[in-house]
Amino acid sequence: MIDVIQALAVIGILAAALVSGSLLAPYVVRVLTGAPTRLDRFLDPVEKRVYGLIGADPTVAMGWKQYFFAALLLNLAQMAIAFAILVAQGVLPLNPQGFPGLRWDLALNTVVSFATNTNLQHYAGEATLSYFSQMTAIQFLQFTSAATGVCVMAAMVRGFKPGSAHMGNFYVDFVRVLTRIILPLCILAALVLVALGVPQTIGGYVAVKTVEGATQTLLVGPVASLVAIMQIGTNGGGYFGANSAYPFQNPNPATDVLQIYLMLLIPTTLVFVFGEMIGKKKETRPILIGSYSLLAIDLVIGFLGSIPTVGPGIETRFGGFFSTFWTVITTAVTTGSVNASLSGINPLGILSAFMGMLIQATPGGKGVGVMYMIMYIVITVFVVGLMTGRTPEYLGVKINARDVKLVMVAFLVHPIAILVPTIAAYATKAVDAIPGFTSLPTSVGFTQVLYEFASSAANNGSDFFGAAANTPFFNLSTAAVIFVGRYVPIAILLALAGSMIGRKRVAEQSLRTDGAAFSVVLIGSILLLVVLAFLPFLMLGPLLTYFQGMVNFFG
Repeated sequence: MIDVIQALAVIGILAAALVSGSLLAPYVVRVLTGAPTRLDRFLDPVEKRVYGLIGADPTVAMGWKQYFFAALLLNLAQMAIAFAILVAQGVLPLNPQGFPGLRWDLALNTVVSFATNTNLQHYAGEATLSYFSQMTAIQFLQFTSAATGVCVMAAMVRGFKPGSAHMGNFYVDFVRVLTRIILPLCILAALVLVALGVPQTIGGYVAVKTVEGATQTLLVGPVASLVAIMQIGTNGGGYFGANSAYPFQNPNPATDVLQIYLMLLIPTTLVFVFGEMIGKKKETRPILIGSYSLLAIDLVIGFLGSIPTVGPGIETRFGGFFSTFWTVITTAVTTGSVNASLSGINPLGILSAFMGMLIQATPGGKGVGVMYMIMYIVITVFVVGLMTGRTPEYLGVKINARDVKLVMVAFLVHPIAILVPTIAAYATKAVDAIPGFTSLPTSVGFTQVLYEFASSAANNGSDFFGAAANTPFFNLSTAAVIFVGRYVPIAILLALAGSMIGRKRVAEQSLRTDGAAFSVVLIGSILLLVVLAFLPFLMLGPLLTYFQGMVNFFG
């Protein structure tokens, strides 16, 4: 349980994210709508040069198919560039440690993971990647994947906006989000992190003498810049294999609190952006209330756990409270970074992490979290319409059978992408290739395998195995799950938004979707959907581990 000071810390961080998000949202809207800003005189010439280099026409208005395929093809091109860098790492510059190139299946898994904002790491960065790879392949994809998430959300919102005639231009959105939102925020965050003790250097690892007279190698590098984008972009891929549990990536309580805040900043901001972009700020309420209420439920569940799981124990630098708090937040916003070993988190904390990944809208990753919440709203208004005999409507548009089919397919992609490979991992005994793992069914082992694929499908990236999962089966299977979990729902939800353009809109809805009552129904609908889809599997995993621990405790 938590004390008063810890409770105030939780409230303070969440309140800071909400206040910052509400203040930052108007600027983000100006960027996404092309409204004039003070940066135009400096950035307009740069952006025009970029459009010329990539052969993009910024005046072209795109439908949903054009927008989606522009994003997909650009992401694939970025994957190809990063793949070439990783496999050729051994002959490229800025490699003072002399690391060889990555095996093709690990390189493929890495580029798919980072290009999709998942950042699942089947490698230890400090022992695998050169400075050049960290800065040009890893950080490069963290920036582009974050920008892609914001862009597809903006396109979806434009589809729902009354009077909208198109979904925007992906290339314009992509460049403006990078230059005017993500880069400035990351530069500021990196400077603060350096001031707080996070290293930023390309001078090579440093050998020092300890007080006992032994020699120790300090694994430093361009860490602060990577930490900034990994948290602001809800990426989660760290410089070190231990991620933010490693002292040089997260050296003190101040950096720990800052990184939690940075994770929440853009996902929270985009909730406010939604209401401002559609011109109906009240419609922000159900998304904001729904996402933060579900997050509160996850936090309560996580902090209720008192029986430790099997494992080495909680990370002691930040203690059980901040380790659990981080775990819930990092999965709620699909970041995936960790500040402690997941094996040391209590089973209820792991259950909370699962809930964040399975819902993906509490408040979810930047951009995609809002898209999933809109999906849940469409499902909810349809169900409420059936129950009350009213025509299901959202933002003045009647929800028809095709709309419901689209959102249900988007929802079902997730459980299929998680459960099928989980079963395959056991059926093929692929889990036996992981050191120390056995295919014999145990609740802890099943939790770890289920978590691996849930994290992949949710574009989250946190996992139990780390570099131990660097096997052909897990590299290729998780890469496939990551790809499907990212692009299939985005395509379906953009198709839904595209179908809204040009539809007749009613002046007054028969069902209000901006009030507290609807928010309560929305929360209930989300919990019901997730429970129906995943409860049997959660019962075999973290819940069974928790009850076994309770039995052993009271013995």
